[in-house]
Amino acid sequence: MTALTTGRAAPSTVQPRRRRAAARYAPVAAGSALVAIVLLTTGTPAPDIARWTAYALLAVLLPGTLVYRALRARPHTLVEDLAMGGAVGLVLELVAWALFAAVGAPGWLRLWPLAVVLPFATVPRLRRHWRVRFPTAAPSGWAWSLAAVVAGFTLYLNESFLRVNPVLPTDEGQAQYIDLAFQLSIAGAATHQMPPDVPQVAGEPLHYHWFGFAHLAATSLVSGVDLPTVFFRLAVPALCALAAVLVAVVGWRITGRPYAGVVAAALMFTVGEFGFENGYRQLFGSQATFIVWGSPSMTYSWVLLLPLIAALGEIVGRPRGVAVPPLGRGAWALALLFLAASTGAKASSVPVVLAALAVTAVLLLAARRRLPRAVLLAGGLAVAAQLFATAVLFAFESHGVTVDPFSGLRTYVGTGHSAGVTALLWAAVVVAFLLNLQLRLAGVVALLRLRRWRLEPVQLFLLGGALAGPATYLLVGHPGSSNQYFTRAGFAFGVLLSAWGWVELADRAALPPRGRLLLGAGTAGFAVLLTAVQLSAAVTSPATPAYAPVLPLLCWAAGLTLVALLVALCWPVLVGRWPALAGRGTLLLLTAALVAGAPGLVMDAAAAHHYPNGGAYAVVSMPASRVEAARWVRAHSAPDDVVATNVHCRQVVNGWCDARSFWLSGYAERAVLVEGWAFAPRMVGLPEGPYAPFWDAGRLRANDAAFTTPTAAGLAELRDRYGVRWLVVDREVAPESPELRSLADLRFENGRMAVYRLR
Repeated sequence: MTALTTGRAAPSTVQPRRRRAAARYAPVAAGSALVAIVLLTTGTPAPDIARWTAYALLAVLLPGTLVYRALRARPHTLVEDLAMGGAVGLVLELVAWALFAAVGAPGWLRLWPLAVVLPFATVPRLRRHWRVRFPTAAPSGWAWSLAAVVAGFTLYLNESFLRVNPVLPTDEGQAQYIDLAFQLSIAGAATHQMPPDVPQVAGEPLHYHWFGFAHLAATSLVSGVDLPTVFFRLAVPALCALAAVLVAVVGWRITGRPYAGVVAAALMFTVGEFGFENGYRQLFGSQATFIVWGSPSMTYSWVLLLPLIAALGEIVGRPRGVAVPPLGRGAWALALLFLAASTGAKASSVPVVLAALAVTAVLLLAARRRLPRAVLLAGGLAVAAQLFATAVLFAFESHGVTVDPFSGLRTYVGTGHSAGVTALLWAAVVVAFLLNLQLRLAGVVALLRLRRWRLEPVQLFLLGGALAGPATYLLVGHPGSSNQYFTRAGFAFGVLLSAWGWVELADRAALPPRGRLLLGAGTAGFAVLLTAVQLSAAVTSPATPAYAPVLPLLCWAAGLTLVALLVALCWPVLVGRWPALAGRGTLLLLTAALVAGAPGLVMDAAAAHHYPNGGAYAVVSMPASRVEAARWVRAHSAPDDVVATNVHCRQVVNGWCDARSFWLSGYAERAVLVEGWAFAPRMVGLPEGPYAPFWDAGRLRANDAAFTTPTAAGLAELRDRYGVRWLVVDREVAPESPELRSLADLRFENGRMAVYRLR
């Protein structure tokens, strides 16, 4: 009987459909709202958030998603299209930035998305990629869990970075992690240079992984948001959120199990280092705590490395029984794109990828007596990428990296012990290293046991990367401990494989819904208990003897191991009382091991309340008066103007200059004739460290004479030979000569600082 004959309205499908759509998009809406609220509470202007959001959607996500859809064979989920598309969009943005900056038209960069959008709007074969029907929807629990990971990590960033770093310093007592101004200066140079020079030494080539800073420059150029706001507010949370989503979608794609991806995201961005100290010290470095904002290029490199793992994982061999649609031949194009972009994103990425492919090739050759052609070709692409990076981007500069086995561990062993004690200390320190940074990868051991050491090709690839990262860290040394970045690159492989192992073990346990709920509640309770214990009881151990810093970790590990052994001894009794526990003890043990580092992020954020801007890492004074002068120069100078200053030293120790001063080039976004030279590639790794003298004594004398003994001829040489147009004086370092007022025009002063323009 129809509605017309009964007089009643036919049931409408509109409202249920709307409710389903609202429920589907609720997780992303909730996560985005929390990120926006955090940004607003830290003083980010709402118009800047709106402009940046428009940039992200229209100039990264839209063109990148369209190209990704054209490359992959068949669709899987909307969230995968958007996440992988966002990564593709960053690669396309990098190419567009290079082209516009190279021809001297960076201001026109905001037009680059038209090069993608117009063909996809006009070419019939491409037009179909605007609207796609997806065969799979992300499970609601998966989406909410991922939103929780993003929200939790954003709150960590708020406490550890956003809250303690104003966009611009507000007083003379502001302190800042020492590398931030240097990184800001590279982004500033990239707004008008391709490739960028060393900002602190005008004209000095920057043989460095600077692609991430080009992204920051492009973000500012396209969105119109001021670069410090991009750097100190918007970029870090956005890159971390995209990296978390990429871990989840890549984990799903590689394993065929949705929850393997979200577990991997939690291992990467929710669980911290297993340390049991109060957060002031990072024993062997860190994986995600601190480094995601202390070195934003690391997070940027993950955003490119994770989809590269997905593409190469498909090339080396998809697992049997995976229902996720294949990427098809587009996997090769994606691998090429992400390999090329990874070369200059972080110097540690491609070597770890190359090692992972080498391990895969060796193990497959040993097991099958033949080497698949696809693996060989992928290895060739990785070799070519590494050669390009070494020769073109880094100009064969070593940046202080040397073959120095176990240099990161040696400091905790000390000297002067007997052979037996030395061997015991080495064993203890190696165990501490594995527990501290690698405990979250315990699921790899479970997977090896479940598979009886017979891994599929993509699992071998992930295992190779997970091993290559820490192995390279242990093989090489660096004066600034930058060999840590190899472990962080390998970590992206490791969390995927570890989550795979956990999910396979959980599948075997076959927990009913009530059991899954109890496991989740128990895991959360265990993490909260550990965090509460650390907040109340953890202390920083003394620096002597050498092994003292690792003792809290080892003691707590021993205590937790004893608890696990006690539970294991009582397990038969527990199973007799609750038969449902049978066959599920290994899952409980693995879950406890994986979340044992849960207090790490909380401890790191808590430390920021007492020692902000880097915890145990070096900070530098960043007075508001200095930044005000630098910002004035930016507003009143041309992008290619060169600036000279009388500030070169962070501090002077026994007459030696610690040449790590980057504030002027950072906030002025201009090249400085001679500022702090310690981070110039040719200086990194010298025995004197940051106290090494400047290599061009004549340039430095001409620079300093402009402030101490200025002459018309000397200032003319600065102007005509070096392109200097502005002099910036810090009168607390040394007041300028009175004669300077008659030779140059005083254009700005605020008591401490003065800015002169050369005539």
